[in-house]
Amino acid sequence: MKQVALIDYGSGNLHSAARALREAAAQSGTDHEILVTDKPEDILAADRIVLPGVGHFAECAAGLRARHGVVDALNEAVLKQARPFFGICVGMQLMATAGLEDGHTPGLAWIKGVVDIITPGEGLRVPHMGWNSLTFPRPHPVFGDLGEDPHVYFTHSYAMQPDNPADIAATTDYGGPMVAAVARRNMFGTQFHPEKSQRTGLKILSNFLTWAP
Repeated sequence: MKQVALIDYGSGNLHSAARALREAAAQSGTDHEILVTDKPEDILAADRIVLPGVGHFAECAAGLRARHGVVDALNEAVLKQARPFFGICVGMQLMATAGLEDGHTPGLAWIKGVVDIITPGEGLRVPHMGWNSLTFPRPHPVFGDLGEDPHVYFTHSYAMQPDNPADIAATTDYGGPMVAAVARRNMFGTQFHPEKSQRTGLKILSNFLTWAP
């Protein structure tokens, strides 16, 4: 049986992400076990890796680094062994060089860029909460077969700003374009929550489980 390592570092959306991944595996007919873990050996043995995340960038970064050996295992599995990786919300933000919430906090530096506060148009509130549609600059297998005008659920005050526009996999409009997803080689991440995005979110997770980067 193939295994997905869902990283446990105290994130609040851990269990909802686990439930959604299990449902996505059942719907897609893939033989995946969803393993909630903070053990480096599990990460290194997994076929795929998912990093959830909600809350403040600095707190999440500190929580991840507090798990002994986990960052080293992630770097080995994702960067060197090229295992498919999915970051959700702050899990995606941690892929950046740094986060600017509560000062300057280093990220994993897998995708060059910073995570900064969103600046929506006049009359729009921060945090950005609710359903928004996605725009895709180019096709990506994880976004395959979503139908016309797919909507997903966001809840955040900060967003990634990649240095290289080629790393942007999707945007949404919130008084102007805002990064909704990033992708680079075997790495993928969404600012929105697929585990809260109903049928569209489950399809995205199902696509990830069959993605062969």
